[in-house]
Amino acid sequence: MVERKPIDVFGMTTSELASLCDELGEPRYRAEQLADWLYRKGVRDFSAMTNLPKTLRERLKECAALTRAEVVAKHAADDGTTKFLLKLSDGETVESVLLPYPDRVSVCVSTQVGCPVGCVFCATGASGFVRNLTAGEIVDQVLTLSEASRATHVVFMGMGEPLLNFENVLKAVRLLHDEVGISMRRMTVSTVGITPAIRRMADLKLQLTLAVSLHAPDQDLRAQLIPLSAKYPLDELLQVCRSYANYTKRRITFEYLLLAGINDSPSHAARLAKILKGTLCHVNLIPFNEVPEADFKRPSERVIAAFRAVLERSGVQVTQRVERGHAVAAACGQLRRRSAGGALS
Repeated sequence: MVERKPIDVFGMTTSELASLCDELGEPRYRAEQLADWLYRKGVRDFSAMTNLPKTLRERLKECAALTRAEVVAKHAADDGTTKFLLKLSDGETVESVLLPYPDRVSVCVSTQVGCPVGCVFCATGASGFVRNLTAGEIVDQVLTLSEASRATHVVFMGMGEPLLNFENVLKAVRLLHDEVGISMRRMTVSTVGITPAIRRMADLKLQLTLAVSLHAPDQDLRAQLIPLSAKYPLDELLQVCRSYANYTKRRITFEYLLLAGINDSPSHAARLAKILKGTLCHVNLIPFNEVPEADFKRPSERVIAAFRAVLERSGVQVTQRVERGHAVAAACGQLRRRSAGGALS
Protein backbone atom coordinates (compact mmCIF):
# COMPACT_ATOMS: atom_id res chain seq x y z
CA MET A 1 0.00 0.00 0.00
CA VAL A 2 1.31 3.46 -0.96
CA GLU A 3 1.61 5.69 2.09
CA ARG A 4 -0.56 8.79 1.79
CA LYS A 5 1.32 12.08 1.81
CA PRO A 6 0.22 14.37 4.68
CA ILE A 7 -2.28 16.95 3.47
CA ASP A 8 -1.16 20.56 3.95
CA VAL A 9 -3.85 22.48 5.82
CA PHE A 10 -2.31 25.88 5.11
CA GLY A 11 -4.06 27.09 1.99
CA MET A 12 -7.30 25.20 2.71
CA THR A 13 -10.59 27.08 2.98
CA THR A 14 -12.90 26.65 5.95
CA SER A 15 -15.08 24.42 3.77
CA GLU A 16 -12.09 22.23 2.88
CA LEU A 17 -11.07 22.10 6.53
CA ALA A 18 -14.61 21.00 7.38
CA SER A 19 -14.25 18.07 4.97
CA LEU A 20 -10.99 17.15 6.70
CA CYS A 21 -12.77 17.23 10.05
CA ASP A 22 -15.40 14.89 8.61
CA GLU A 23 -12.65 12.45 7.62
CA LEU A 24 -11.24 12.59 11.12
CA GLY A 25 -14.65 12.12 12.74
CA GLU A 26 -14.51 15.57 14.31
CA PRO A 27 -17.40 18.07 14.52
CA ARG A 28 -17.40 20.56 11.65
CA TYR A 29 -17.13 23.57 13.97
CA ARG A 30 -13.51 22.55 14.49
CA ALA A 31 -12.90 23.84 10.95
CA GLU A 32 -13.72 27.40 12.06
CA GLN A 33 -11.27 27.02 14.93
CA LEU A 34 -8.58 25.69 12.62
CA ALA A 35 -9.09 28.55 10.14
CA ASP A 36 -8.89 31.07 12.97
CA TRP A 37 -5.53 29.67 14.10
CA LEU A 38 -4.17 29.44 10.57
CA TYR A 39 -5.25 32.73 9.05
CA ARG A 40 -6.11 35.16 11.81
CA LYS A 41 -3.68 34.11 14.52
CA GLY A 42 -1.03 32.88 12.08
CA VAL A 43 0.31 29.99 14.15
CA ARG A 44 3.00 27.75 12.70
CA ASP A 45 2.45 24.59 14.77
CA PHE A 46 -0.58 22.46 15.62
CA SER A 47 0.57 22.43 19.25
CA ALA A 48 -0.25 26.15 19.52
CA MET A 49 -3.94 25.53 18.75
CA THR A 50 -4.85 25.39 22.41
CA ASN A 51 -8.65 25.32 22.06
CA LEU A 52 -8.46 22.08 20.09
CA PRO A 53 -8.46 18.81 22.04
CA LYS A 54 -4.97 17.43 22.55
CA THR A 55 -6.01 14.21 20.82
CA LEU A 56 -7.00 16.17 17.69
CA ARG A 57 -3.75 18.13 17.71
CA GLU A 58 -1.81 14.88 17.85
CA ARG A 59 -3.83 13.36 15.01
CA LEU A 60 -3.25 16.45 12.88
CA LYS A 61 0.50 16.13 13.45
CA GLU A 62 0.30 12.55 12.17
CA CYS A 63 -1.91 13.00 9.10
CA ALA A 64 -1.51 16.66 8.13
CA ALA A 65 1.15 19.29 7.59
CA LEU A 66 1.23 23.00 8.41
CA THR A 67 3.80 24.37 5.97
CA ARG A 68 5.02 27.93 6.33
CA ALA A 69 7.93 29.70 4.67
CA GLU A 70 11.17 30.55 6.47
CA VAL A 71 12.57 34.08 6.40
CA VAL A 72 16.18 33.70 5.24
CA ALA A 73 16.98 37.37 4.63
CA LYS A 74 15.42 40.72 5.45
CA HIS A 75 16.67 44.11 4.29
CA ALA A 76 15.11 47.39 5.48
CA ALA A 77 15.44 50.87 4.00
CA ASP A 78 15.27 54.14 5.91
CA ASP A 79 11.69 54.73 4.72
CA GLY A 80 10.53 51.47 6.34
CA THR A 81 10.34 49.49 3.11
CA THR A 82 11.48 45.96 3.95
CA LYS A 83 12.26 43.22 1.46
CA PHE A 84 12.00 39.62 2.64
CA LEU A 85 13.54 36.57 1.05
CA LEU A 86 11.43 33.53 1.94
CA LYS A 87 12.49 29.90 1.61
CA LEU A 88 9.72 27.50 0.64
CA SER A 89 9.34 23.88 1.67
CA ASP A 90 11.19 22.63 -1.43
CA GLY A 91 14.12 24.99 -0.87
CA GLU A 92 13.12 27.49 -3.58
CA THR A 93 13.04 31.17 -2.63
CA VAL A 94 10.71 34.06 -3.38
CA GLU A 95 10.67 37.73 -2.51
CA SER A 96 8.00 39.78 -0.75
CA VAL A 97 8.06 43.46 0.17
CA LEU A 98 6.49 45.26 3.14
CA LEU A 99 5.55 48.85 2.28
CA PRO A 100 4.40 50.96 5.24
CA TYR A 101 2.57 54.23 4.51
CA PRO A 102 1.00 56.71 6.95
CA ASP A 103 -2.51 55.41 6.20
CA ARG A 104 -1.91 51.75 5.31
CA VAL A 105 0.53 48.85 5.15
CA SER A 106 0.87 47.19 1.75
CA VAL A 107 2.44 43.83 1.06
CA CYS A 108 3.76 43.04 -2.41
CA VAL A 109 3.63 39.28 -2.98
CA SER A 110 5.08 36.90 -5.54
CA THR A 111 2.95 34.39 -7.42
CA GLN A 112 5.63 32.27 -9.10
CA VAL A 113 9.19 31.15 -8.45
CA GLY A 114 10.91 33.07 -11.21
CA CYS A 115 8.89 34.27 -14.19
CA PRO A 116 8.24 32.99 -17.74
CA VAL A 117 7.41 36.39 -19.27
CA GLY A 118 11.00 37.47 -19.96
CA CYS A 119 10.68 41.26 -19.66
CA VAL A 120 14.08 42.55 -20.76
CA PHE A 121 14.35 45.09 -17.93
CA CYS A 122 13.46 42.69 -15.09
CA ALA A 123 15.83 40.87 -12.72
CA THR A 124 13.25 38.15 -12.05
CA GLY A 125 12.98 37.25 -15.73
CA ALA A 126 16.76 36.91 -15.92
CA SER A 127 16.51 34.04 -13.41
CA GLY A 128 14.08 32.01 -15.52
CA PHE A 129 10.90 30.23 -14.46
CA VAL A 130 10.75 27.38 -11.94
CA ARG A 131 7.13 26.82 -10.88
CA ASN A 132 3.83 28.32 -9.78
CA LEU A 133 3.23 29.07 -6.12
CA THR A 134 0.32 27.41 -4.37
CA ALA A 135 -2.48 29.52 -2.88
CA GLY A 136 -1.09 28.73 0.56
CA GLU A 137 2.39 29.92 -0.40
CA ILE A 138 0.94 33.20 -1.66
CA VAL A 139 -1.16 33.80 1.47
CA ASP A 140 1.80 32.79 3.64
CA GLN A 141 3.75 35.81 2.35
CA VAL A 142 1.05 38.16 3.61
CA LEU A 143 0.89 36.54 7.05
CA THR A 144 4.66 36.27 7.42
CA LEU A 145 5.19 39.95 6.62
CA SER A 146 2.21 40.86 8.83
CA GLU A 147 4.22 39.53 11.77
CA ALA A 148 6.34 42.67 11.33
CA SER A 149 3.44 45.04 10.60
CA ARG A 150 -0.12 43.94 9.90
CA ALA A 151 -0.98 44.19 6.21
CA THR A 152 -4.06 46.17 5.18
CA HIS A 153 -3.48 46.05 1.40
CA VAL A 154 -2.06 43.38 -0.92
CA VAL A 155 -0.55 43.83 -4.36
CA PHE A 156 0.11 40.76 -6.54
CA MET A 157 3.02 42.51 -8.18
CA GLY A 158 6.14 40.63 -7.06
CA MET A 159 7.95 37.83 -8.84
CA GLY A 160 5.96 36.08 -11.55
CA GLU A 161 2.94 36.74 -13.76
CA PRO A 162 -0.19 36.33 -11.59
CA LEU A 163 -2.56 35.55 -14.45
CA LEU A 164 -0.40 32.64 -15.62
CA ASN A 165 -1.12 31.12 -12.19
CA PHE A 166 -4.78 32.04 -12.34
CA GLU A 167 -6.43 29.36 -10.19
CA ASN A 168 -3.97 29.61 -7.31
CA VAL A 169 -4.03 33.42 -7.36
CA LEU A 170 -7.83 33.41 -7.39
CA LYS A 171 -7.91 31.03 -4.43
CA ALA A 172 -5.36 33.18 -2.59
CA VAL A 173 -7.52 36.27 -3.20
CA ARG A 174 -10.53 34.47 -1.73
CA LEU A 175 -8.55 33.17 1.24
CA LEU A 176 -7.25 36.65 1.98
CA HIS A 177 -10.77 38.06 1.74
CA ASP A 178 -12.77 35.30 3.45
CA GLU A 179 -10.27 33.96 5.98
CA VAL A 180 -7.71 36.70 6.66
CA GLY A 181 -10.23 39.53 6.40
CA ILE A 182 -8.65 41.83 3.80
CA SER A 183 -11.20 43.44 1.49
CA MET A 184 -10.85 42.70 -2.22
CA ARG A 185 -11.08 46.45 -2.77
CA ARG A 186 -7.70 46.61 -1.06
CA MET A 187 -6.08 44.11 -3.44
CA THR A 188 -4.43 44.79 -6.79
CA VAL A 189 -3.57 42.12 -9.35
CA SER A 190 -0.89 43.09 -11.87
CA THR A 191 -0.46 41.51 -15.29
CA VAL A 192 1.46 42.08 -18.52
CA GLY A 193 -1.86 41.51 -20.28
CA ILE A 194 -2.91 37.86 -20.47
CA THR A 195 -6.13 38.63 -22.31
CA PRO A 196 -7.99 35.29 -21.81
CA ALA A 197 -7.41 35.55 -18.03
CA ILE A 198 -8.56 39.18 -17.97
CA ARG A 199 -11.81 38.05 -19.61
CA ARG A 200 -12.20 35.38 -16.92
CA MET A 201 -11.61 37.98 -14.21
CA ALA A 202 -14.25 40.24 -15.73
CA ASP A 203 -16.80 37.40 -15.72
CA LEU A 204 -16.18 36.89 -11.99
CA LYS A 205 -16.83 40.59 -11.26
CA LEU A 206 -14.36 40.63 -8.39
CA GLN A 207 -13.90 43.94 -6.60
CA LEU A 208 -10.17 43.94 -7.31
CA THR A 209 -8.02 46.59 -8.93
CA LEU A 210 -6.54 45.38 -12.20
CA ALA A 211 -3.12 46.80 -13.07
CA VAL A 212 -1.84 46.21 -16.61
CA SER A 213 1.86 46.66 -17.32
CA LEU A 214 1.81 48.54 -20.62
CA HIS A 215 5.29 50.14 -20.90
CA ALA A 216 4.87 51.09 -24.57
CA PRO A 217 2.27 52.83 -26.77
CA ASP A 218 2.64 50.46 -29.74
CA GLN A 219 2.87 46.72 -30.34
CA ASP A 220 6.36 46.63 -31.84
CA LEU A 221 8.09 48.38 -28.93
CA ARG A 222 6.00 46.51 -26.40
CA ALA A 223 6.99 43.14 -27.87
CA GLN A 224 10.64 44.15 -27.65
CA LEU A 225 10.31 45.00 -23.95
CA ILE A 226 7.86 42.21 -23.03
CA PRO A 227 8.48 39.23 -25.36
CA LEU A 228 5.37 37.35 -24.21
CA SER A 229 3.18 40.27 -25.33
CA ALA A 230 3.73 39.13 -28.92
CA LYS A 231 1.02 36.52 -28.15
CA TYR A 232 -1.41 39.21 -26.96
CA PRO A 233 -1.63 42.08 -29.49
CA LEU A 234 -1.95 45.53 -28.00
CA ASP A 235 -5.17 46.38 -29.86
CA GLU A 236 -6.84 43.25 -28.51
CA LEU A 237 -5.51 43.90 -25.00
CA LEU A 238 -6.87 47.46 -24.96
CA GLN A 239 -10.25 46.25 -26.22
CA VAL A 240 -10.40 43.63 -23.45
CA CYS A 241 -9.39 46.23 -20.86
CA ARG A 242 -12.15 48.59 -21.99
CA SER A 243 -14.67 45.76 -21.77
CA TYR A 244 -13.35 44.84 -18.32
CA ALA A 245 -13.73 48.41 -17.03
CA ASN A 246 -17.20 48.82 -18.55
CA TYR A 247 -18.42 45.48 -17.21
CA THR A 248 -16.96 45.67 -13.69
CA LYS A 249 -17.18 49.49 -13.30
CA ARG A 250 -13.64 49.29 -11.88
CA ARG A 251 -10.98 51.73 -13.05
CA ILE A 252 -7.93 50.02 -14.58
CA THR A 253 -4.39 51.09 -13.71
CA PHE A 254 -1.97 51.09 -16.61
CA GLU A 255 1.59 50.77 -15.34
CA TYR A 256 4.17 52.51 -17.51
CA LEU A 257 7.85 51.96 -16.77
CA LEU A 258 9.92 54.89 -18.03
CA LEU A 259 13.21 53.82 -19.64
CA ALA A 260 15.62 56.55 -20.73
CA GLY A 261 15.74 56.93 -24.50
CA ILE A 262 13.46 53.95 -25.06
CA ASN A 263 9.84 54.88 -24.30
CA ASP A 264 10.02 58.26 -22.54
CA SER A 265 9.67 60.90 -25.26
CA PRO A 266 6.77 63.36 -25.62
CA SER A 267 5.76 61.51 -28.82
CA HIS A 268 5.50 58.26 -26.84
CA ALA A 269 3.31 60.08 -24.31
CA ALA A 270 1.08 61.51 -27.05
CA ARG A 271 0.58 58.07 -28.60
CA LEU A 272 -0.14 56.59 -25.16
CA ALA A 273 -2.80 59.23 -24.53
CA LYS A 274 -4.36 58.49 -27.91
CA ILE A 275 -4.69 54.72 -27.41
CA LEU A 276 -6.15 55.16 -23.91
CA LYS A 277 -8.76 57.74 -24.90
CA GLY A 278 -12.21 56.73 -23.71
CA THR A 279 -10.96 54.03 -21.30
CA LEU A 280 -11.86 54.15 -17.61
CA CYS A 281 -8.30 54.20 -16.35
CA HIS A 282 -5.35 56.06 -14.99
CA VAL A 283 -1.65 55.79 -15.79
CA ASN A 284 0.91 55.09 -13.08
CA LEU A 285 4.35 56.27 -14.18
CA ILE A 286 7.28 54.26 -12.80
CA PRO A 287 10.77 55.70 -13.32
CA PHE A 288 13.13 52.76 -13.84
CA ASN A 289 14.79 51.37 -10.71
CA GLU A 290 18.23 50.59 -12.13
CA VAL A 291 19.53 47.03 -11.70
CA PRO A 292 22.92 45.60 -12.69
CA GLU A 293 21.27 42.86 -14.75
CA ALA A 294 19.53 45.27 -17.15
CA ASP A 295 21.13 47.61 -19.65
CA PHE A 296 18.66 50.46 -19.15
CA LYS A 297 18.79 53.86 -17.49
CA ARG A 298 16.38 55.99 -15.53
CA PRO A 299 15.14 59.16 -17.30
CA SER A 300 15.94 62.55 -15.83
CA GLU A 301 13.36 64.34 -13.72
CA ARG A 302 12.92 66.86 -16.57
CA VAL A 303 12.08 64.09 -19.04
CA ILE A 304 9.67 62.44 -16.57
CA ALA A 305 7.90 65.76 -15.96
CA ALA A 306 7.57 66.43 -19.70
CA PHE A 307 6.10 62.95 -20.31
CA ARG A 308 3.59 63.44 -17.53
CA ALA A 309 2.62 66.90 -18.78
CA VAL A 310 1.70 65.54 -22.23
CA LEU A 311 -0.62 62.96 -20.64
CA GLU A 312 -2.25 65.49 -18.33
CA ARG A 313 -2.86 67.97 -21.16
CA SER A 314 -4.57 65.13 -23.04
CA GLY A 315 -6.93 64.52 -20.15
CA VAL A 316 -5.33 61.29 -18.91
CA GLN A 317 -5.30 60.81 -15.14
CA VAL A 318 -1.70 60.29 -14.05
CA THR A 319 0.05 59.26 -10.86
CA GLN A 320 3.73 58.65 -10.27
CA ARG A 321 4.83 55.79 -8.10
CA VAL A 322 6.34 56.91 -4.82
CA GLU A 323 10.00 55.95 -4.77
CA ARG A 324 10.51 53.20 -2.22
CA GLY A 325 13.21 50.69 -1.37
CA HIS A 326 16.18 51.61 -3.55
CA ALA A 327 18.46 50.74 -0.61
CA VAL A 328 17.06 47.21 -0.27
CA ALA A 329 17.20 46.05 -3.90
CA ALA A 330 13.45 46.43 -4.14
CA ALA A 331 13.22 45.69 -7.85
CA CYS A 332 11.71 42.23 -8.30
CA GLY A 333 14.28 39.45 -8.28
CA GLN A 334 17.33 41.39 -7.12
CA LEU A 335 17.51 39.97 -3.60
CA ARG A 336 16.87 36.42 -4.82
CA ARG A 337 19.64 36.69 -7.42
CA ARG A 338 22.07 38.03 -4.81
CA SER A 339 21.21 35.09 -2.57
CA ALA A 340 21.69 32.56 -5.36
CA GLY A 341 25.02 34.14 -6.21
CA GLY A 342 26.24 33.98 -2.61
CA ALA A 343 26.38 37.78 -2.30
CA LEU A 344 23.70 38.08 0.38
CA SER A 345 24.76 39.66 3.66
